[in-house]
Amino acid sequence: MTEDQVRAASAAVPAAEAAGIHKQFGSTQALRGVDLTLWPGRCLGLVGRNGAGKSTLVSILSGIYPADRGAVRFDGAPAPALGAAGAWRRQIATVFQHSMVVPSLTVAENVFLGRQPQRAGLVDWRQMRDQAAQIMAEWGFSIDVNLACADLTVEQRQIVEIARALAAGTRCLLLDEPTAALERAGIERLFARVRQLTANGVAILYISHHLEEVFEICQDVAVIRDGELVLTGAATGLSKDELVSAMVGPNVAATRADLAPGGARPRGPATPAPEPCLVVDHVSSDSPGGRVTDVSLEVRPGERVGVTGLLSAGVATLARIVAGAAPYETGRVLVGGTGPAPGRRDLNLKAGVGYIPEDRQAEGFVAALSVAENATMTITDWLARVAGFLRPSTRAAAAAPLARRLSIVSAGLSQTTGELSGGNQQKVTVARALARQPRLIVAITPTRGVDVASKSLLLAELARVSDETGAGLLLASDELDDLVICDRVIVLVRGERFTEFTEPPFDREALIAASEGMARDADPPPDSDSEESR
Repeated sequence: MTEDQVRAASAAVPAAEAAGIHKQFGSTQALRGVDLTLWPGRCLGLVGRNGAGKSTLVSILSGIYPADRGAVRFDGAPAPALGAAGAWRRQIATVFQHSMVVPSLTVAENVFLGRQPQRAGLVDWRQMRDQAAQIMAEWGFSIDVNLACADLTVEQRQIVEIARALAAGTRCLLLDEPTAALERAGIERLFARVRQLTANGVAILYISHHLEEVFEICQDVAVIRDGELVLTGAATGLSKDELVSAMVGPNVAATRADLAPGGARPRGPATPAPEPCLVVDHVSSDSPGGRVTDVSLEVRPGERVGVTGLLSAGVATLARIVAGAAPYETGRVLVGGTGPAPGRRDLNLKAGVGYIPEDRQAEGFVAALSVAENATMTITDWLARVAGFLRPSTRAAAAAPLARRLSIVSAGLSQTTGELSGGNQQKVTVARALARQPRLIVAITPTRGVDVASKSLLLAELARVSDETGAGLLLASDELDDLVICDRVIVLVRGERFTEFTEPPFDREALIAASEGMARDADPPPDSDSEESR
């Protein structure tokens, strides 16, 4: 047979199949008879709301969970035994939504985890480091392969995950929210590699809440809702509205517009400005997650201020400093007129700061605790003083309104948070931040990893709390859709305050240009002393 004939014969056999997959966790039916086929040389986009069953299906296709019923096949043959990890890795490589790197190992060790190059029966450490460095160079990522992954940012850990999966050279690749922590340039590099892989006959399953990504990179689309596959078809034959309607269902789709945040508030008569609830005064930090240099800003009660820029611009670092989750070298941070010690999250919590962290797995919740326990974690000291001790009924009564407003999907407030989908875990994290009725909310990419309806709901809830309680909001995000609820937006470039937008609605192209260091239709920073300060 010629090479073309071999390729054609191979393409006639699915690279991977999920046939009649059922999976139940306790009382939750996660998957109901799902049939999914991955073909060589094609990218299939899998979309659905949080809790629909996407990640469960990925785990079954990856050999992590067994199916209760149904079968997984690779190249037409039954999947390996569940415990045969090496055999599964030879068939399929997966980049999971949540980081699976080993923090104590180096970048090179993580990239080649379980398949280290050997010489004379021993690990060839030099070859492993050289090959890992070559892979990083090919992607254009400047990550030292000798660094421990514990010292990496969220974005850098995601890059290591992608590099490890692509370096395996398997014929089937599963990407679960792979762009969640990547900058635009990194996303473009990922898309170029995906196209290269499909051109070489690799089958790819691509999961994303960003529907524009699905239409850009996928040939086929499948929609999963409540554990069932409800729609499949060629991407070119479907519209974004059709996908959204299939994702949320007819009843929710009819009310979806009600969940959309109203954007900027109408401007009323001029009134004296209240004293700021947050003052950042010439703050600098040399954090490895993103440097901040001489940044100043204020947030007043009821004001919603966005901070954006590239992931390396120090946006998350600034927010972590304000929340008390990271130290800083120079300057001042005042919350309500007081200045808690740098890096003291507990003192900032007592000062009235509600914090929605960037990495919910590491900082957002305790997986082994219930929804109610996590949601009320920030107010347990107050409840203890009032009630004398914290009764489960008191905790549940405090958590119930938050769970209802945020539409947390669970088997009940007593269900452990680790059993929830990623999007519902994010809602629990938001509930924890809002439970204490903070005077200042610090949110870092609060809608990352949630579906389109939940994104609107979370933003609307942050806007509502700001309006009704007078809480200030500092929203740090590189996702421009998050900024629609802001009154003004500050752009950081290489850790410095570059420009500010004060007239919503904000022009998307202008925001992107400013993030890249090119000012377009933006207002200059206030109180600028010189051209250099701009």
